Amino acid sequence: MDLFEKLLSDKGALGQYSYLDQDVNYYFFPKLEGEIQPRMKFKGKEVLAWSLNNYLGLANHPEVRKADTEATEKWGLGYPMGARMMTGNSDYHDQLEQELADHVSKPTGMLLNYGYQGIMSVIDALVDRKDVVVYDAECHACIIDALRMHIGKRYVFPHNDIESCETQLKRATKLANEQGGGVLLITEGVFGMSGNTGKLDEIVKLKENYEFKLLVDDAHGFGTMGETGAGTGEHLGCQDGIDIYFSTFAKSMASIGAFIAGPTDIINHLRYKVRSQIYAKSLPMPLVVGGLKRLEMLRTMPELREKLWTIVNAIQNGFKERGFNIGSTNSPVTPVVLKGDVMEGCNMVVDLRENYHIFCSMVVYPVVPKGTVILRIIPTAMHTMDDVKQTLDAFDEIKEKLDSGVYKEAGVEGALVAKS
Repeated sequence: MDLFEKLLSDKGALGQYSYLDQDVNYYFFPKLEGEIQPRMKFKGKEVLAWSLNNYLGLANHPEVRKADTEATEKWGLGYPMGARMMTGNSDYHDQLEQELADHVSKPTGMLLNYGYQGIMSVIDALVDRKDVVVYDAECHACIIDALRMHIGKRYVFPHNDIESCETQLKRATKLANEQGGGVLLITEGVFGMSGNTGKLDEIVKLKENYEFKLLVDDAHGFGTMGETGAGTGEHLGCQDGIDIYFSTFAKSMASIGAFIAGPTDIINHLRYKVRSQIYAKSLPMPLVVGGLKRLEMLRTMPELREKLWTIVNAIQNGFKERGFNIGSTNSPVTPVVLKGDVMEGCNMVVDLRENYHIFCSMVVYPVVPKGTVILRIIPTAMHTMDDVKQTLDAFDEIKEKLDSGVYKEAGVEGALVAKS
């Protein structure tokens, strides 16, 4: 069979695009235009955007833009040339990764060009065929992809199920001992879909009875969780029990790149083993200098985090008071869980965008079970209480339409205006 014909015959892979006759930039690859702020343009109309992971509002902060601009003018985007371990290093690279490590209370840090490819390579460099991995079932796709490449054994436990986690640790420990390997446990600080925090404190406590190392992906927790924004481990009082701490710059730092932090000897080992870094050009200087400014603001401006949580509490409490199901989130990530099929979800999204001027992301089957639609809200320090009220009022109305069956057919009033 022709490879391309086989790919194109899988209509189910197109997800929600196959349900409504929309142009490719409506559900997938939408184009939000204008300055990065709560109110942007979508398809020529102003919308209230709840889909940007700009938690602390740094993406368009004047101080950040000034630092980015000055660094670009001074260094350009090409400097430094080469991979980090060859000719692509600088004092600023060293400074940023050490300041990041200090902030999360680890001895040493290491910059990564990207979060996704970075953590994949880190996991690949940490374990070999003799080692066994135990991981949470809801770990991010970057972790799952890394484990698909892992040539050793891996055991998964249901999300945040500590009893099952311990069972898998027992199995992993037995096998690792037989093979002469070690055990790596991987979980997340904040799970980006549900908003749950990982049970890091309970997992760390398991170290009293089992020998394993803990890698935590805290992409959504860094900058948002903990008294100083040092992440979920700080929030739960178990930061010391995290052996390798990872976060991306794409969330609270509102930039490109990532980092890991941990014991000096292990981080130095990884500098020579993480293939996506040693065979790739290092982060351009403007991103590094800009990262230093972002980290400075994250550390010295707690009012940004306080404002974020004011908005988080307002919208989450508002949803709960109005009878909406937002799951068990205990982080800024706010999933609004509704009953409906993919068609209904598509119609709700169109109605929200076209008639209520609210832009949020939709999650449907196969990411969540059939009959479930999640509309994910990401609060930021830039949102206002007026934004919260507008959104809660709009959700009241779409929920009433959903319950009355308005969204069950394609081309309902409101959806038609989004047709290409």
